[in-house]
Amino acid sequence: MYFKMDVKYEPLPSLKSLKTQRHRLNGNLLPNTALILKVHTGSVRLHSGELYTLFSLTHSHSLIHRPSLLQLRPVNLSRKKRLKNSTMVGRRSLSVALLSVAVGVYLLPSPIDPKPHVLKGPPPALEGPLAVNTRLQKGRRLFTGQLQGPESFTADENNNVYTGTVDGKLWRIGPDDSLTLITQMGQNLPECGSSTDYEPVCGRPHGVRLDRHGQLIVADSYFGLHSVDPTTGQKTLLVANSEGADGVPFAFLNGLEISSQSGIIYFTDSSSRWGRRHVKLEVIELNSLGRLLSYDPQTGSVKVLLDSLYMPNGVALSPDEHFLLLAETSIGRLLRYWLKGPKAGAKEIVMDNMIGYPDNIRLSDHGTFLVGITTTRFRKVTPPFLDMIAPYPAVKRFLAKVIPLSWYNLLLPRYALVLELGLDGELVGTLHDPEGRLTWAISDVFQHRGRTYLGSTDLPFLPVLEGWESS
Repeated sequence: MYFKMDVKYEPLPSLKSLKTQRHRLNGNLLPNTALILKVHTGSVRLHSGELYTLFSLTHSHSLIHRPSLLQLRPVNLSRKKRLKNSTMVGRRSLSVALLSVAVGVYLLPSPIDPKPHVLKGPPPALEGPLAVNTRLQKGRRLFTGQLQGPESFTADENNNVYTGTVDGKLWRIGPDDSLTLITQMGQNLPECGSSTDYEPVCGRPHGVRLDRHGQLIVADSYFGLHSVDPTTGQKTLLVANSEGADGVPFAFLNGLEISSQSGIIYFTDSSSRWGRRHVKLEVIELNSLGRLLSYDPQTGSVKVLLDSLYMPNGVALSPDEHFLLLAETSIGRLLRYWLKGPKAGAKEIVMDNMIGYPDNIRLSDHGTFLVGITTTRFRKVTPPFLDMIAPYPAVKRFLAKVIPLSWYNLLLPRYALVLELGLDGELVGTLHDPEGRLTWAISDVFQHRGRTYLGSTDLPFLPVLEGWESS
């Protein structure tokens, strides 16, 4: 038997000297006449009545010069074999377990059914109107810890601003920045706002606008289209999600706009499959199950204007109300839908392959469109994550099976970006917060009385700019 030793060896005493001495090894006396040691290449071979293995050497100069300091213990050869066999069995068991897990994950049904999608190209470069600046850092935060995810805004003639939050509540912000609760869209539970799992019970108001009669029109992602008295909080259901349109229920009501001329309410249903709390699955799946709709308050009828849209989101009327500008969030695209004129009923692409994923669109106080970018899409060493996986349905199905939805938040950059477009759809300027010092993930850009309100889907504060610095 060989025994490994991590020491340097000096020449052994002669065999004769070993035979004329008695050596105590680990408390056991061995007959010197039967003891022979041989040293070679760092191992010790010991021939005697028993086999021993060296496990401690306290003398650093000579192996047998002080034999009483050598500690040896018997070794059972069959035990080593058993240990080796046990290790091999353990490795096989681990391999079998890993293979079983892999097969189980493969056989597990995926919650999404994606199709291959090829984007128009890499994101545009940050140059020209897209050049990085710090214009969005020149603001401040209001209602920290009081408003969580103020998504969209509107204002009345008394300079009150209204918004809805992730906990299902509607709020009024007074001219003096006072904050008043108007109503709860669903049940008012202590858990509201703590998790998206409670949203189907608590509600989630997205688009909010005031109609010609001073009533708040609210697109709640779960409960449908409502009219709300801003003074009493009384809610009136206009269209329930379960009712939907053309036999297809709503699943994710989102953007909202109202014609000041006709009173027609335009709104979007981002998906007929996924609700708001599964928005990340909607984005990864990249389906075209969204619709642009209209509601006529005179007749109570709902009309589908466009279908087969990629997560339609924000919508805004042009100043003359000849067309709607519409965001398709999941593919980074803006559409124009004509309401009047020779192109009425037609759609056309205004901007494609955008620098980020657009959310709400608002008309500014100086006649341009302002687009909030919920997540940027920048060129880096590697392509953006969603760009990389877009053409590969199998990869998407696998990720949807094994990655918790909350983990995708780690991929979201803390970067704020607003696009400013002319009425022709041309980019005229941008506002950035590269480090997310004031905010990030902007959902809405609403201007009122010289102040700009920056919305978000879940941030626990309301960022505002007291002025507007155009490019």
